[in-house]
Amino acid sequence: MVNVEDMQKYELYLQFLDKKLKCFFEEQAPYIHCKEGCSFCCEKGEYPFTEIEFAYLMLGVKTLDLETVKIIEKNIIQLKKQNEEYNSDKPFMYQCPFLVNHKCSLYNFRGIICRTHGLAFFSKEGKLLVPACVDLGLNYSNVYDFENQTISDEKYRQSGIKQEPLAHNVGMHYMTNNEFLDSIDLKFGKIKPMIDWIK
Repeated sequence: MVNVEDMQKYELYLQFLDKKLKCFFEEQAPYIHCKEGCSFCCEKGEYPFTEIEFAYLMLGVKTLDLETVKIIEKNIIQLKKQNEEYNSDKPFMYQCPFLVNHKCSLYNFRGIICRTHGLAFFSKEGKLLVPACVDLGLNYSNVYDFENQTISDEKYRQSGIKQEPLAHNVGMHYMTNNEFLDSIDLKFGKIKPMIDWIK
């Protein structure tokens, strides 16, 4: 169970994290093509959230106007129905129910996976990964080798961009286990797809 002290620690961590991510996004700006109205990353995913992140997201719901809450409730009902009817061994992929008119209705309360999305990063196994929107000609597509599924040194050199395309340790495994978290004694709790947290 998440308590008030946990929330205070989490907000402290978000301040630290957002400052760090701002530097990463500024550094990688030549490769990032995210813009207002683009919601590709919110339209199909599992959205892994930890217990504390989801509790914080629910705090955000209390700040919304009634009309937006009604839209979200309708989205959740539809999502639960789709999940019940889903029949496959593959993970259920869905649109985030908090996406309203192609915008995050809880942007300031969004989870870590949402805050880091857009950057190239390393998987837990050390594999270089880029956002799925690379396939749409967006993030990192100007230096991505689609055949070998990696960032291409050759394309980078041909691009004329001075800033090197870099991957950062922004995978969920690192974002929820690091020295700063240890220093404030913050525990995230279980991690589950967002739909499994929604009651």
